[in-house]
Amino acid sequence: MKLMSFNVPTPVGTFTRIGAGLGQVIIDLNMAYARRLADQGEPQPRRLADAQLPSTMSEFLAGGASAMNAAREALTHAVHLGAFATGPAGETISYDPGTVSLTAPLPTPSSLRDFIAFEDHIAATSKRRGQPIPPEWYKAPVYYKGNHRTIIGPDQRLRWPLRTQKLDYELELACIIGRTGMNISERDASGYIAGYTIMNDFSARDIQFQEMACRLGPAKGKDFATAIGPCIVTPEDIPDLAALEMIARINGEVWSRGRFGSIHWSFPQMIEHVSRDETIYPGDLLGSGTVGGGCGLELDRYLKPGDVVELEIQPIGILRTTIAAPDERSA
Repeated sequence: MKLMSFNVPTPVGTFTRIGAGLGQVIIDLNMAYARRLADQGEPQPRRLADAQLPSTMSEFLAGGASAMNAAREALTHAVHLGAFATGPAGETISYDPGTVSLTAPLPTPSSLRDFIAFEDHIAATSKRRGQPIPPEWYKAPVYYKGNHRTIIGPDQRLRWPLRTQKLDYELELACIIGRTGMNISERDASGYIAGYTIMNDFSARDIQFQEMACRLGPAKGKDFATAIGPCIVTPEDIPDLAALEMIARINGEVWSRGRFGSIHWSFPQMIEHVSRDETIYPGDLLGSGTVGGGCGLELDRYLKPGDVVELEIQPIGILRTTIAAPDERSA
């Protein structure tokens, strides 16, 4: 499934729903599940649907396998009903993408950890500093903790941050945790992944390197924004992660191209490491780190106001961000 969060405008305001892509439409999973329950004779289908398949992504992920199974049942029922089906009281089930706006698929992750898992990337960045790859990097997957409350979604504008002179993109794949666990083995870790999305770990490189010279961080150089989206694709729809091609375009020009299979530390290895004597939770977001050649730092090319950044990893899609001017007030 392609899971997404989207805003629906109404006369009394905008409300957020979770949906799944189905051909050229977006299915409201909560409403489709309510219709399924109504068709089975359930006397309170909306109330039961809200309990079993909530309409926000954080609550949905917290529901674990039962919520995911309900989503699959809802999508199957929507297919059976056809394009013009409605909810139990005539509510809309399917939306034309042009009538709604996608948000970040997981607007507020439980936490954000971003790894540096591609050897080509750490080799290139170490070389720029005149240093070898730290031998510790080969001992365990390392990460920093980012700001999980500054997530932006597809087609959102990014306000120019911190008067930086070196604003950078980073081309990454991320996984979303779908189960609670601790001390998870690499062998079992794949069962804790709810899905995958594209991640752009925006970086103010001059700020980042200034603060990391003090042997802490990164912090302000990263925490202003991280983009994810446009959807979360469940594992059964990406049977071969290694084959995924990763592309970054700036104003339509390809700046970066890589392959996820070049990663050194896998997501199961990351999960095993993070969960050692520490609990992971549904909605935790783990970024892979930048694929080799997947950022301006490696190319000595940086973003400027007005640039349109597109990260593409199929079948997830394209994550697009426009860089706003420094004096633009809102992202």
